[in-house]
Amino acid sequence: MSAAEVALMLGGAGILLTAAPAQAAEVAYPTECIPPAISGLPPVQGTTKVQITAPAEAKVGDEVEIVWKTVAAASKNPDVLDLGKDTVKPSGVVKVGGAASGTLTLEGPRQNPPIPKNSPMVLPDMKGKLKLEKAGEITLTPDKYTINVSKPLSTDTKCAPKAAVGVGATIKVSAGGGSTTGGTTTSGGTTTSGGTTTSGGSTVSGGTTASGGSTTSGGSTTSGGSTASGGSGGGGGQTDFPGKEVAVQFACQSPGPANITSKVTVNAKKNGGAYDLTVKTAKGVMDSPAPLPAGALKPSMAIRIGGADSGTVNVQGPANSAPLEQGKPVDLPDMKGTYTPGATGKATLSPGTLTIHVSLGGSPIVIPCQVKGSVQASLELDTTKQAGGASGGSGGDAGAGGGTGGSAGSGGGLADTGAEDEGALRALALVAGTVILLGGAVFTFTPWARLRR
Repeated sequence: MSAAEVALMLGGAGILLTAAPAQAAEVAYPTECIPPAISGLPPVQGTTKVQITAPAEAKVGDEVEIVWKTVAAASKNPDVLDLGKDTVKPSGVVKVGGAASGTLTLEGPRQNPPIPKNSPMVLPDMKGKLKLEKAGEITLTPDKYTINVSKPLSTDTKCAPKAAVGVGATIKVSAGGGSTTGGTTTSGGTTTSGGTTTSGGSTVSGGTTASGGSTTSGGSTTSGGSTASGGSGGGGGQTDFPGKEVAVQFACQSPGPANITSKVTVNAKKNGGAYDLTVKTAKGVMDSPAPLPAGALKPSMAIRIGGADSGTVNVQGPANSAPLEQGKPVDLPDMKGTYTPGATGKATLSPGTLTIHVSLGGSPIVIPCQVKGSVQASLELDTTKQAGGASGGSGGDAGAGGGTGGSAGSGGGLADTGAEDEGALRALALVAGTVILLGGAVFTFTPWARLRR
């Protein structure tokens, strides 16, 4: 009786057949971990212990599941900051050798228990699937891995072996047709697909290395005409001049969020020879980095003046009136200021640098978010030159607490509104930062972490 007939007979009798038993060998290797660039800290050395689980035997054509279990991370979570539940997500690479060659990418879920200070790191299992296409003995060796932490900021620590690593598991692949039944059951993690096809015998499928956090790319593209509705600002009885909504992408300096994308509208109301400005942003432009009390966060913006006039107008919004929950969307309040024309003609008003001010009773944290790419004007006004107007400098002071901008008419110009010294901001971030050692790597959670605590 053939093996297939035996299997069919036993299966009909209610006897479950499984593939060859899985194997799980522990491998320890020295590791170098590169901290996030924001930390400015050197690489960290440690030891990683990994257990690779895979079927001991399989056949050509089978797709088998490979599991990476981190037995011991390179270091404990130090006595600095508790890591919250489901904030850690690992991804890693296994080298495929022997009868096949290539790499297999594995990924784990963002799933972990709370990790108290000064306690071992607990990382979820990572999984990937390997398609077997050639008979022979295939070896699986753990290699580099990445640890992503989502809060209070999304950061990646990249770790790689610093010496030869021993084989974690071996699969004996036979040339017999048909797939094995049953398989092995492993715990934790989520199986992903769509990885890389290796050369020399095996096709590798698996997840993609986790990067965490939210990323945007490219400049901001706006649509619509270039002139806002409304007639002459200097006469005809009209007093209200509504602007149009334009899309803006901001790149924030650390310790702020990496990117903010929002629609911005600049509205004006004539007030004698000047204009009272009201600047509106879209709802939920950013997530609160930490639980913040009322009065802790307020925005300001440098409005660029172009066309016949030049300079910037600083506008400012009030502080948050209600407490903010960590991770919940934040609606920025309307920002107001006064524009006094410094030239006669058609002047354009465009969104410029957005600045986030955070104050908890000590030294305020000032985070400038500069415009990426080109932005269309939100409003065009027919202006008449006034004494002390904006041309070439700052058009009015809304109390934003920032410096005056240079020429705002150039498409790529960036106005300065506080924290204009990048070195000083970096120093502030590092001095106020909290150093976190995670999985053999060093994280620096700059003032956002201080706010979270």
